Amino acid sequence: MPTFRGFIAIDIKATPQITTFEKEIAKTGADVKLVEPENIHITVKFLGDADENHIDAIEQSMKESVLAIKPFPITLKGTGVFPNQNYMKVLWIGITDEGNIETIARAIDEKLEPLGFKKENRGFSPHLTVGRVKTARNKDQLLKVIENYKAVEFTIQKVQSITLKKSELTPKGPIYTTLREVQL
Repeated sequence: MPTFRGFIAIDIKATPQITTFEKEIAKTGADVKLVEPENIHITVKFLGDADENHIDAIEQSMKESVLAIKPFPITLKGTGVFPNQNYMKVLWIGITDEGNIETIARAIDEKLEPLGFKKENRGFSPHLTVGRVKTARNKDQLLKVIENYKAVEFTIQKVQSITLKKSELTPKGPIYTTLREVQL
């Protein structure tokens, strides 16, 4: 059975503020793999290796999950790290909305379970990953940049669709391909 590494996402347009934030991170010399501006997105559900024969069923689940949801605004504001400042793995920009992203994520989780996708155990925390920290090199400089952007409002964007993405991992970074797009 042919498979693909997939996830369901909300695409985000990289704004000058987001790009500037990434450049500031790069200047620290910290060991961080930044997300390329064209790849910036909010992950709604990571699927992992999925059967290509399930693409239509996944799309149907996506459609059912957003039936009652109209396009909505989100605010990208503030920065932080997962899991904590002593052991940083992910650099993120915060997201504020009216709970729509979490509603979509929960519905998708429910609808995909019959296809064999595991439900999330932890609570859903909408965020925009901007980089992955590889080592603790120049950690203090990195924390300063994150602190400087803690209260910055990066952009307000309207969410109009969710997408099913295929992720091909390459030595130069992931290549994302949109397989399906479902309008709200």
